[in-house]
Amino acid sequence: MADISNVREFFILIGNYLGLEKPLDFFLMIIDIGIISYIVYKVIQLVRETRAMQLVKGILIIVIGLKVAQLIGLKTVAFILEGAISLLGFSLIVIFQPELRRGLEKIGNSGFQNLLPLDSDEDQLRTTAAIEEIVKCCTHLSQEYIGALIVIERNTKIGDVINTGTQMDAIISYELLTNIFTPNTPLHDGAVIIRNNKIKAAGCYLPLTENTTLSKELGTRHRAALGITEVSDAISIVVSEESGKISYAHNGNLTRNLTPDTLRKALYRFLIDKNTNKKRFWFRKVKTND
Repeated sequence: MADISNVREFFILIGNYLGLEKPLDFFLMIIDIGIISYIVYKVIQLVRETRAMQLVKGILIIVIGLKVAQLIGLKTVAFILEGAISLLGFSLIVIFQPELRRGLEKIGNSGFQNLLPLDSDEDQLRTTAAIEEIVKCCTHLSQEYIGALIVIERNTKIGDVINTGTQMDAIISYELLTNIFTPNTPLHDGAVIIRNNKIKAAGCYLPLTENTTLSKELGTRHRAALGITEVSDAISIVVSEESGKISYAHNGNLTRNLTPDTLRKALYRFLIDKNTNKKRFWFRKVKTND
């Protein structure tokens, strides 16, 4: 009994120290810690393997340097580092602007929509037909060495890009796409934007990538294809006018030298398989609850 009494007194002492007067307070503290831990985990996920991670490391080095300077009495160094940290507080929004935007878009795109069956069987049939038309067009353009740039909108809306081009709202077809990218026609120079299995606009202007390490042999089309995927979750497809090679960009990465079959598989993976898995997860969850 004495041991139980000591344990109880120990927890009461900890509770008083942490300001926990009732069992509900302890429960709320656990939830509070869990939420903060999850937020920190998601932030690390967002900045990992990006330019932001290097900036975070730089900030940590400055903070550690400040503490060391204060500890050993380097007043001038400490003063300079304190000023640098105060300036960083104002400049973080500018420095991390691309990462912050991408992170907020991911938060907005997630929510509870993953728990709902977003695509019907008819939607998947239309997506499959659209993929086949796109692959057929890209194959033809590749053989003829005709340049093309096609952007497929996903969760992140790119209406500002759509507004830069000529509005169409047309059903996707091999014939229409081929006509759009035929040289010396009014719309062949820009990008075609596809939304909800329809050609929403053509001749659109895309933001160019900020990546300075790209190969010099990549032209404006490839840089534009990468640029739109750095600010959204869109998929962009490029046909090179010089080499006839087919590439696709996603999440700021470029995959080159695709065959029609590998392009088809990539589009299925991004546009159909992921949504199919979401539906399966939702139905499995419903059955479990029953």
